[in-house]
Amino acid sequence: MKKTKISVQEIVEEFDLSILAGNPEDKYISISDIKRPGIELAGFWEYFTPDRVQLLGMTEISFLKELDSVRLVKSIEKLCTYDLPCVIIARGLEVPDILVEEADRNGIPLLRTDISTTRFLSLLTNYLEESLAPSQTVHGVLVDIYGVGVLIAGKSGIGKSETAVQLVKRGHRLVADDLIIVKKIGERQLVGTAPEVSRHFLEIRGIGIINIRALFGAGAVIEKVDINMIAKLEYWNEEKSYERLGFDNLYGELMGIEIPQVVIPVKPGRDLAMVLEIAAMNYRMNLMGYNAARDFSRKVTEMLRSSK
Repeated sequence: MKKTKISVQEIVEEFDLSILAGNPEDKYISISDIKRPGIELAGFWEYFTPDRVQLLGMTEISFLKELDSVRLVKSIEKLCTYDLPCVIIARGLEVPDILVEEADRNGIPLLRTDISTTRFLSLLTNYLEESLAPSQTVHGVLVDIYGVGVLIAGKSGIGKSETAVQLVKRGHRLVADDLIIVKKIGERQLVGTAPEVSRHFLEIRGIGIINIRALFGAGAVIEKVDINMIAKLEYWNEEKSYERLGFDNLYGELMGIEIPQVVIPVKPGRDLAMVLEIAAMNYRMNLMGYNAARDFSRKVTEMLRSSK
C-alpha cells in the first residue's frame, strides 16, 4: 500500500508557508525529489523535471536579479509554462513581481518560508520521503526498548500484549498493538507506527481494551520508531534446538529488508520482558562491535591453550 500523492496544502500547513500566489489545495506532489532550477533559469531546459517541487534559494533569486528585464521575463515565463506542483522561495527572500504574476496566471502555488535553503531542502525531503513511502500493515506488537524498535511477533494468544505491558511497567514505550503500519523509507529504513484509531490502545485477554497512555502516562507511548529487530515468540518445543551461544545470526524479512531476528521460546514462569530487554541491549552492543559469543569463545580458547 502506498500513498501516491499529497496535497501541496499539506506542505503549507506542515511548514507554515506563506502563500504568495495560486491555490495549494488544487496541486499535488507525487515525487519526493526536490528541484533547484538554477541551470534552467540560465536557459538550459533539456533535462528539466517539472513534476518536482521547485525550490529557489539565494543563488537562484540573486541570479534572477542580475538578469535584464527581457531575459528575466523570458526565464520566468518559460518556468511557469510547465505544470509545476509548486514553487517555494527559501530564506524569506523578496520575489520578483513577474514571478508572482506568472505563477498566479498559470495557477501555480508560489510559497515562501523563512527557513534557510539547505535546511528546508533537508526538512522537506525527509517529510516527502516519509509521506510518500510504500507501506504495509503487519500483525504484532511494536515497542521501544532502550531506543531499539522491537517488533514482537508470534501466534495469537502467545502473550505479545502482556509482554508489552510488562515492558511499559519497566519504563519502555509502546508504539502499536495488534496492527502496525510499516513504512519503507529509502532502501534500508523501516518505520513503524499505529493506525490512528488504535493508537495508545492495547488488548489483554480477560480484561479487554486498555489505554496505555491513560494508565501509565504520556511517557509510556511513542508515536513511531525505527524497526531494528524482530522478536519471534513461539511455544517451547522440547524437541527443538534453540540458540544457546549466539554464534548464528538469524534474520527476518519485512518489505524486502532483512532485519536481525531472535526466536524466544515461551513457557510458564519465563520472564519474557526481561529476555527482550537483554535482547535489545545485546543488539546495541553488537552495533558497537562487541559480540559476547565471540568474546566467550576467545576466552575459552585462551584458557585451553594456557592449560597445555
